Amino acid sequence: MTKLDKLKKEWLKKPDVKAAYDALAEEFSIVETLIRARVEANMTQEQVAEKMQTSQSYVAKLESGRVSPSMKALQRYAAATGSRLKISFEHVA
Repeated sequence: MTKLDKLKKEWLKKPDVKAAYDALAEEFSIVETLIRARVEANMTQEQVAEKMQTSQSYVAKLESGRVSPSMKALQRYAAATGSRLKISFEHVA
């Protein structure tokens, strides 16, 4: 289990944090996926930004959810981290 997974598990034990997280689950899913790809690539935000030909502050905004990424931005992020972009839909009950 990564440090990120351990931290998430600990925080989600708090009912107020869990309720807020559930309300923003889709947004957090994108943010978590971006950060995980960068961490697994053993890269800094600066390194990802350099490969994306953008600024570190833009990568930070992507990873914090402060901007809604375009498909092109997600593709560039994936390429920069040596990942493959995969988007899926799940049916809800």
